[in-house]
Amino acid sequence: MIVFARGFRPFFLLAAVQAAVFVPLWLLVLHGWVAAPAWNAPMLWHAHEMLFGFGAAAIAGFLLTSVPVWTGTAAVAGPRLAMLAGLWVAGRAAMFTAGRAPLLAAIIDVAFLPALAAAIGPAIYRSGARRNFGFPLVLLALACANALVHAHALAPALATAGVRAGVDGIGLLVVVIGGRIVPAFTTNALHRAGDATEARAPAWAERMTVPAYLLFAVADGLAPGSPWSGAAAGVAAIVLAARMSGWHSLRVLGDPLLGSLHLGPLWVVIGLACFAASDLAAAWPRSIAVHALTAGAFGTMILAVMTRVSLGHTGRPLAAPRSAVVAYGLVTIGALLRTLAVAALPAASLLLLTLSGVLWSGAFGVFLVGFSGMLLAPRVDGRPG
Repeated sequence: MIVFARGFRPFFLLAAVQAAVFVPLWLLVLHGWVAAPAWNAPMLWHAHEMLFGFGAAAIAGFLLTSVPVWTGTAAVAGPRLAMLAGLWVAGRAAMFTAGRAPLLAAIIDVAFLPALAAAIGPAIYRSGARRNFGFPLVLLALACANALVHAHALAPALATAGVRAGVDGIGLLVVVIGGRIVPAFTTNALHRAGDATEARAPAWAERMTVPAYLLFAVADGLAPGSPWSGAAAGVAAIVLAARMSGWHSLRVLGDPLLGSLHLGPLWVVIGLACFAASDLAAAWPRSIAVHALTAGAFGTMILAVMTRVSLGHTGRPLAAPRSAVVAYGLVTIGALLRTLAVAALPAASLLLLTLSGVLWSGAFGVFLVGFSGMLLAPRVDGRPG
């Protein structure tokens, strides 16, 4: 089956379905019109499914497609890929019955990320490219965070710690992957336009980006909401903003497919700045910062990568179709409503949350309409995969 020819095909479809269906379901739960599954608190159920359902599927689609390119090895495809996709689907199904069999649900759900690490790890380590060695380790760390969320029966505090670790871990992937692909694609686009400019971060900011973000993640894990986490978030925001200063973002906004890739790193800076404001000055609830990273950074970056990879790896020109442009607008407006608008108008928060969820999930619904056909069909140039 062509859908199992490359990892981006099934997993981008699954991620989009999860985003388009689960968020409206969550809104029904939020309004009290539908009961949440009998597992943990509804807020934790929502956070879990967005991080370890939607986020994990998108990460799988990207890594299963990129690792063969990075390492020059054969892609995970066919029955192996189908088994991975089936394990992810089994995890989603298990979460709806977790109230009756929590241990079984945890085993099934937690198994996916280690299985993904096992699928890509051997090729990464055999290649000897040290810059890629961290990806399987981050996947295993995210699996541990997922297990903590499932361990709420032992101690409720473990679940919230697991959610924080999941947010920070996926944020690290956005920081690292964004730092690779955004300046590279931007430089290529500038050169094609006859501009010899290089999209390159200041050397000090490039060196400090990952350490600064990891410092924030450690502070957020050990002392969330404290001056320590606030100061670390502020430092990380400054470093990541300095990194973006060399990427010439304003010069590529006219190209939606490329400009959309710059939104994810920008939202990371905004999210870290919001963490600093919340932890140091209590300017607004910490949930605003969390959703700047999740709805903002994760949503925009995942959608931008999904559209670009889907076009490029199905043999199509790298030009955003109308459906992609509409999706970029919807996900961005949804993130703005969930963060800055809620912070400015807390009295209207329920209305803004609802509008945000409809627009944000609608972005992935538009992706399904515009891109599912190409994900389910052979490459237009006749090449394998």
